[in-house]
Amino acid sequence: MSTDYGPGQRTQLLAAVFCPSCGVAIAPQPDLAECPECGSKSHFGNAHAKSQSSALSATDAKEVDALIDTDFDEYHIEKLLGAGAMGRVYLARHRGLHRSVALKILPPRLAACDPGFVSRFTNEGRAAAALNHPNIITVHRIGEADGFHFLETEFIAGQSLGQLIRDSGPLSPERATAIAVRIAEGVAAAHACGILHRDLKPDNVLMTHQGIPKVADFGLANRVHLRGVDAVNDLVGTPAFMAPELFQGTPAAPVSDVYSLGVCYYQMLTGHLPFPQVIVSEVIRAATQDRVPSPRKWCQKLPLEMSECLYTLLDKAPSNRPATAMDAAHLLQAVLGQSEDLGTLLQSAFGRYPGITWKPHGNGFRVDLVFSNGRKQTVFVENSDHAVAERLLRIRSLCAKAEPAYFETALRLNAEILHGALSIQEIDGEAAFVMVDSYPRATVDAEEIRRSVLEVAQRADAVELLLTQRDQH
Repeated sequence: MSTDYGPGQRTQLLAAVFCPSCGVAIAPQPDLAECPECGSKSHFGNAHAKSQSSALSATDAKEVDALIDTDFDEYHIEKLLGAGAMGRVYLARHRGLHRSVALKILPPRLAACDPGFVSRFTNEGRAAAALNHPNIITVHRIGEADGFHFLETEFIAGQSLGQLIRDSGPLSPERATAIAVRIAEGVAAAHACGILHRDLKPDNVLMTHQGIPKVADFGLANRVHLRGVDAVNDLVGTPAFMAPELFQGTPAAPVSDVYSLGVCYYQMLTGHLPFPQVIVSEVIRAATQDRVPSPRKWCQKLPLEMSECLYTLLDKAPSNRPATAMDAAHLLQAVLGQSEDLGTLLQSAFGRYPGITWKPHGNGFRVDLVFSNGRKQTVFVENSDHAVAERLLRIRSLCAKAEPAYFETALRLNAEILHGALSIQEIDGEAAFVMVDSYPRATVDAEEIRRSVLEVAQRADAVELLLTQRDQH
């Protein structure tokens, strides 16, 4: 997918500059050394064209900050918590309910420069207030007082995911994936209600002190107007996190939120954006034409399954990504299930059981068991060759050669087995009866493996004894 703009259109696209760390729109200035919002020291370049983005100016900020330590509507505003392109967020005390809340307040001038924003703010805020999910910020109230429009939400005594990455650097692959699963589940709850986020990024995810992510600002994305380019005249969101198809005028959809989730995942794993360009025209070119840089440049220990998942979320073709955030959550959960390797699971399952040993074998492990009656049985525990999301854990144990004299008895036994099955497989060039069972690799745990291996072993040994009266396997 690519975008072909004429020379005049490319010049017009230089009208917007964005901080690559927090995504805030910044008025182009000569020799701009750092972001006025997050303090990131980035090279913004000399983009002198006039910006039509609705960035929050210093005058607007001062106007809203004057409310600190004053009574405002039903609240007493205590301090500034954070700032973004669409307003400032304050810690406030609800005087009637005696609880701490977060107030996002829009300055009057910002609302006046984009009259449609207030209606979008109100409509999307009402829709978000209907969402009830542990990974979504709870919206309590939307209101207006003294010329200020505001949104009251629950107060999270933590920091944003973006600030966590800026302060601590990349997260471990396992933690990044676990957080991405929770974010995807929260966004999926919104998608189920017909609500798109449109501006999913780490700075719009708040982290509790327990490490639980909560997604904020559904539908309240920054709207950037670019003159002279019909296809992308009205960008909604932060360009570095926007799906490539949005730059070509395709309407936002759940699959575009999935791409934004992929950018968040990339940033958690590496500490970097896949396309860190700061001028929007360069972001558009890179997002639509360039390959995603390998995350292993910064995260060398990234498991293959996680890398594959990341590239799937960031695929330039919408049809190749998970169609919804719930599909993305399932894929990420499958990958997270792979993060605990099979050897570790077997150690947890059998480490305290005498008479059971295991060692690597092919695509999995060979487990040897000795029963209390002295009989022995071997079980093979292996990962299937399916894609990550559909991968299975297969458990099998050889019973006997598949001789015709055993067929009738084997069929009767198979009809009585409630879990797993007795099948015929080719082993070392010969047909054999094999007891098999399988489980989704993403969700299987050590206890389930222990129970299943013992059941398969016992059934296989019983079939072998019934069919052959011997103990060979």
